[in-house]
Amino acid sequence: HELIDFKDYYDLLDKYANAKKISFDYAVVEHEKSIQVMRFSGEWKDLGTWNTFAESMSSDTIGKVVIGDGCQGVKAINSLDIPVLCMGLDNVIVASSPEGVLITSPEQSAHIKPFVENFDSRVRFAEKSWGRYEVIDVSEDSLTIKATLQAGHGMSYHSHERRNEIWNIVSGQGSVIVDGMSQHVHPGDVITIEAGCRHTISAETDLVLIEVQIGKDISVSDKKKYKLG
Repeated sequence: HELIDFKDYYDLLDKYANAKKISFDYAVVEHEKSIQVMRFSGEWKDLGTWNTFAESMSSDTIGKVVIGDGCQGVKAINSLDIPVLCMGLDNVIVASSPEGVLITSPEQSAHIKPFVENFDSRVRFAEKSWGRYEVIDVSEDSLTIKATLQAGHGMSYHSHERRNEIWNIVSGQGSVIVDGMSQHVHPGDVITIEAGCRHTISAETDLVLIEVQIGKDISVSDKKKYKLG
């Protein structure tokens, strides 16, 4: 609470993507004035590199992966909806996600941090308290997101000052509130939200929508929350 202002677990989960990238050890434990230590007698393995994670995998692949002819010692993790095919590779780790693709030897996997830190790219995927979202297109004045809400969950009641939004309901059913006006939504419905309008959506069933953000200065920090009701 001293480092991040949050109300509960779900509020913290919403803010997690914007949190400072620092380990719990450095951020909290080393600064704690009163702390106790309990001995742990179980098995421990630090999964801090792709190599140690690959060693812990129960199979050679995760996700849509095909290991083709001539491959030996290949571990592949794919979190995308498109397939990954590996051919003629020896002792290689392949990791594919919305934020990028990594192809590395196990020995070099521990040395990727300085390279990744120099990548200038926005977060492409995030788990939220209400579900998850994935960035599917970025242009100079717009951002397109695929959002999946879990049944019984909803976004916070919020507004944006520097962008308009368009919600295209792809599947599922739910309800939308824009500036206090409630509307039931179905697949094919389109909701237009002007900058400054307070809005939220809640899912009655699992719900998928395509959100198009339009503005000159699109940022995750451009968000103000309100109490609903």
